[in-house]
Amino acid sequence: MKTIYTLALFLIAFASNAQQIVSGTILDEKSKPIVGANIFIDGTYDGTSSDENGNFKFTTSVKGNQILVISFLTYETLKAPIDVATCQNKSFKLKESVNTLDAVIVTAGTFDAGEKARVSVLKPLDIVTTAGAMGDIVSALMTLPGTQTVAEDGRLFVRGGEADETQTFVDGIRVAQPYGATTANVPTRGRFSPFLFSGMSFSTGGYSAEYGEALSSVLLLNTQDEATEEKTDISLMTVGLGLANTQKWGNNSLSFNTAYINLEPYQKVFPQRADWNKPFQSFSGEAVYRHSFTNGMFKLYAAFDASQFDINSESINNPDKIRVDLDNNNFYLNSSYKGNFGSQWQLFTGLSYGYSQNKIGINLDKVSNLEHSSHLKLKLRKSFSDRVKLSFGGDYFITKFDENFKQYEGDTFNSGYNANIAAFFTETDIFFSKKFAIKLGARLSNNDLLDETVVAPRASLAYKISKNGQFSFAYGSFTQAPRQDYLKYADYLNSEKAQHYILNYQYSKDRRTFRSEIYLKEYSDLVKYDTEASQFDTNFSNTGTGYARGLDIFWRDNKTIKNVEYWVSYSFIDTQRNYKNYSAEVTPSFVANHSLSVVSKWWINKLKSQLSVTNSFTTGRPYNNPNEAEFMNGRTKGYNNLSLGWAYLMTQQKILYFSVSNVLGTANVFGYEYANSPNTDGVYNRRTIRPTADQFFFVGFFWTISENKKDNQLDNL
Repeated sequence: MKTIYTLALFLIAFASNAQQIVSGTILDEKSKPIVGANIFIDGTYDGTSSDENGNFKFTTSVKGNQILVISFLTYETLKAPIDVATCQNKSFKLKESVNTLDAVIVTAGTFDAGEKARVSVLKPLDIVTTAGAMGDIVSALMTLPGTQTVAEDGRLFVRGGEADETQTFVDGIRVAQPYGATTANVPTRGRFSPFLFSGMSFSTGGYSAEYGEALSSVLLLNTQDEATEEKTDISLMTVGLGLANTQKWGNNSLSFNTAYINLEPYQKVFPQRADWNKPFQSFSGEAVYRHSFTNGMFKLYAAFDASQFDINSESINNPDKIRVDLDNNNFYLNSSYKGNFGSQWQLFTGLSYGYSQNKIGINLDKVSNLEHSSHLKLKLRKSFSDRVKLSFGGDYFITKFDENFKQYEGDTFNSGYNANIAAFFTETDIFFSKKFAIKLGARLSNNDLLDETVVAPRASLAYKISKNGQFSFAYGSFTQAPRQDYLKYADYLNSEKAQHYILNYQYSKDRRTFRSEIYLKEYSDLVKYDTEASQFDTNFSNTGTGYARGLDIFWRDNKTIKNVEYWVSYSFIDTQRNYKNYSAEVTPSFVANHSLSVVSKWWINKLKSQLSVTNSFTTGRPYNNPNEAEFMNGRTKGYNNLSLGWAYLMTQQKILYFSVSNVLGTANVFGYEYANSPNTDGVYNRRTIRPTADQFFFVGFFWTISENKKDNQLDNL
């Protein structure tokens, strides 16, 4: 009996010695206890949770140096080395995670839309469900603050910048020719269908050092990473036909869409103000192939567009109309790969090629031009932790442009240029806390045509002042080579430059978003010339200057009214430039000081319909009246366009859609063209520049064929 008793005491003593106690307290950065934190020794099941005072205590049989793992929902997981024998009553502090949904993000100057955006001001589908946008990405973006409605042009004008100061990127690779071909006072459209894109980021300034050769803005379009299902979409429209299909197999998927547009039947029913010999026609298509690797994604995107039209253009300086006959062929190829490797490294690389050919007849004269452009990019990103990330890489742009002008029974004149731009960029993201983050970067680029090297620093910071509100500030230096119309005659110019300063406040809560932003842009080295238009004997210089400053406000509400979502955008801008052949620093003719857009969508369940309404208003724009002494002293009347769209769900997969722009029939005026010489009374005559038609009607039937019998194109209308 005595032996058994002794053995039992020995076993108890041995077990007691084998089990070590680990204890302590879990606190946050303000030394407040964290309740419910999960604590365990790495590689074991030994652990527990913290109590209401943040305290914990458990026993373990492991000995020596170990790793204690502490985790809790919105905090960074802590892995603390401990000596089990001495780890009693220790305090451990957890840092708030910067990857939570309510953490600070740098938003100055940027509107995000897409499934991956942490704060979206637009949904991807908004691009095609906005009345008046007619499925055009650029038209939908014109309902956002910071943009200008220049309806006779159709391209993006951002914060006092010309349209060619905005660069478009698909999956991070530049698109050299993002718009369709057109002629004066006939609006163009973006080349890309929104159906193949899952999201976008539209920056009105202060953007990343990763992007260059854009003086005002960048538009980033991201193709879908993965097709959700196989389906076919058929479109029958008053302006043409469309067909789209998606196939999936294994780790691969392929999507394509094609469209044939012919405005001739439409214009016979609804006569235009313009005198067409042959209305606009185009045949276009896009395709995206995707392949998923274990740690990456490869995409191949291709698009083509062949279009033509023939129009008799009016001019106050010619008694007869000027015939413009244009044929354009465009091809764009974009391949990219994005993948992860090693310890928190990410690789992105891509290559694009753009081909654009124009054949233009101007009365009996002939102009032809051809552009080849390529962009190669390589970027590496390293995450040192959740709080520190570093990106760096390089770009290489190649542009070859040739133009041939042949005068009828006269001379032939050739112009063009070859340009290569090499650039290196680096950028770091530092999250000091869940409330405060900064982004620092710089871009170094060399243009061999201009024999010029420039450095462009960028910086952004954001501070969260409440759970749902934050301030952001961005500064950046931006450069861009002069436009093609100048470079083909003058390779001695320097890049144009702009400095951006942006202060932003954003509040986002429960499907409501408010943004306000003030900004200042200072332009330098803008191109000036001494002739009526850019031509072979023009004297160019980089002596132009300018500025733009203003206020942008955005409000979106998807909750207050049941089945109704709407947003309101307002912009005020004060901008002046002395560039081109201007005689003074004045507000350019494409700028309206005040712009207001209201967009609303209402789902009416009883009618199985979605009603969309868009109203865009701008104050008058300046124009130069040579009958007055002051340069650019004229001002057009205000512009207003109320557009409606109605989508009726005939069956689950068949939709009838109707839309009309400018319902009120407002007689909008874009400006005036004045004669080069005064008449016998000493007065310069003028003609009014108006839209080719005051209104545009659209009717379409859209049919989706898929296995689940539920998909339709309602969200695309």
